[in-house]
Amino acid sequence: MQSKSVQRRVYGKRRANAPRAVFEASPARERPSNKLHHVDPVQNIQTKLAEVKIEDEPTVDETPESPSEDGLERESPDHQSESSQSSIADSSEIEAAGLETEPASVTQKMDRMVEVRIYNKVPKPSPDIIANGDEPNRDSPATSKSTSTPLESTEPSSEPTLELPAAQETADSEQEAPKPVEKKASSEKEASEYVLPILREALSPIAAQSIQKFDSWASRSANMFDVAKLAEGSYGEVYKLHLREEVCRPIVSKSKFAKLKSYGDGVFKVVPLRAKSGPGSKKFTSIDEIVAEVKMLKYLDPIPGFARFREIHVVQGRFPESFQNAWDHYKKTKDDCMNPNPSNKRSYPDTQLWAIIEMDDAGCELEKFAWSSIFQIYDIFWGVAMALARAEEYAMFEHRDLHLGNVCIRSTREDGCMNPPTEQDIARQSSSSGFGFSALETTIIDYSLSRADLLLSDDPNGLTEIASSDLDKKQLFDAIGQDEDEIMQRNTYRYMRATLYSGNPVETEKLPDIPGIWAEYAPRTNLVWLLFLLQSLFKNRKPEPQPQAQRKALAPCSPNMKASKPQSEDSAKDSTKEHRPKALQAGVSRLKKTLEERLTAVLGLLDLETGHEDMCCAADLVAYAMDSQWLGEEDFF
Repeated sequence: MQSKSVQRRVYGKRRANAPRAVFEASPARERPSNKLHHVDPVQNIQTKLAEVKIEDEPTVDETPESPSEDGLERESPDHQSESSQSSIADSSEIEAAGLETEPASVTQKMDRMVEVRIYNKVPKPSPDIIANGDEPNRDSPATSKSTSTPLESTEPSSEPTLELPAAQETADSEQEAPKPVEKKASSEKEASEYVLPILREALSPIAAQSIQKFDSWASRSANMFDVAKLAEGSYGEVYKLHLREEVCRPIVSKSKFAKLKSYGDGVFKVVPLRAKSGPGSKKFTSIDEIVAEVKMLKYLDPIPGFARFREIHVVQGRFPESFQNAWDHYKKTKDDCMNPNPSNKRSYPDTQLWAIIEMDDAGCELEKFAWSSIFQIYDIFWGVAMALARAEEYAMFEHRDLHLGNVCIRSTREDGCMNPPTEQDIARQSSSSGFGFSALETTIIDYSLSRADLLLSDDPNGLTEIASSDLDKKQLFDAIGQDEDEIMQRNTYRYMRATLYSGNPVETEKLPDIPGIWAEYAPRTNLVWLLFLLQSLFKNRKPEPQPQAQRKALAPCSPNMKASKPQSEDSAKDSTKEHRPKALQAGVSRLKKTLEERLTAVLGLLDLETGHEDMCCAADLVAYAMDSQWLGEEDFF
């Protein structure tokens, strides 16, 4: 669905381009320039034959010791292992052709081996001849492949036939050998065409070229990065790659190491794709759904507060060892591992296709973080609210699934500490609004259920494409939940649906599905989720640790205790120092109370029944906060 666009603007500080994927280039040595192109084996042999001069009495130069079924010598295992580490562009070409690469020496050897003889066609020996013990004619397809020189025919035929020496297959075998290769190439081509809409969204030529082997894709960084599983969901799983500096520093150049360092830790969302037919065709994520999510990731990338997109990869096969080990470790150490084991063939076939979305590391999921300070709550809530407001203005965006697992936080401090700010930290702040004191930065992730208008060209007045997902098919609105937090989240899904269907979030009686309604823009759903977020932040707040009062050192008793002495300058300074912490503590306490009152007022503004009737979207809430001086212009713009 398309519509006319209006001019868009990114509010907030413009973000630099995200670093590109480590997987753009292989760490293995470069392949020689003479690449093996897609070659049909039969056509290749015929080309060689055309260059050979046919003599009356040819001689055999040499005979291969172990010819393969198609008459071509294969690589040694060592060479195959080395080739597996080469660039993915070359290996994808080779895999599509169903062939292995061959060193130049083997090719030259084959050129010298080619030999052609013309004989009259001989019928196959009858079973009677074989039964009587007579030797069958070696020109027939039943001839042993170890024979170096064919015997002449005793029964001439009117039709001469072209035949290769024993180093090659017979004519009949040549026609049969390529069939498995053609079938494999056809299957790979069909799979590539199926995922082509995803490949078109890739940024690098390698990722956009074709489906990659999961093992080959992962091996290109296996020695440089540690793999750890971070989380999982119904969509798939999330893994993190962390640079192994102690390993990389001595084996790569300084420039390469600097690039790896600037790349930082990457996060990879691994999503099983729905098969076109057969096993997995009725489950997993569809091609259209993953394409919509990737388009949204790319389009929202410039907006502060949204995930940084790096690349999309499509791979095939079973989990490589590094990822499987990370999955096993997560299973042993976490109690929320619900997804099936990737090594289970009943869960995933050997031909399983995976979409791997590569992003910047946005930090820790909010549901796994323990917050206690009102400064942390204030920064988390308003950070998410301002990000939603920016996305509404830029892309008419609704998240529609903003639970605590889809908000990530990380510290902007140099040491990465995420503890509540101390009184000294607050005293050093220059902000007048109270925002930013905790040094926590929020990032909204996972747009698999989201809705947005995506501009199709650089022309601000051009057409837009509406990216959305039909949530009525997701079975989100009937679940109840097992604890208070899950019940509140499940109710929020129903409030969101009622907001879209009737405009009143509390009318949660389920109305009949309306096809196409989830493509419509109803930004009040963002307010429904912001209410859920703020309620969760207050409900799950941990007790704030109280600073311990410092005890004064015992002073020696003076024999003249009753004598009054004039206060010295040093004692006056000590008194001032004692007074300053008390004044600072009082100021911090007043600020905490102020922030608490503001957020309590927000709960009233967003109340589903008695909230502000003119509050229609996150941008309205942020504008209200700025008018009330709860936020400063420098916080948003």
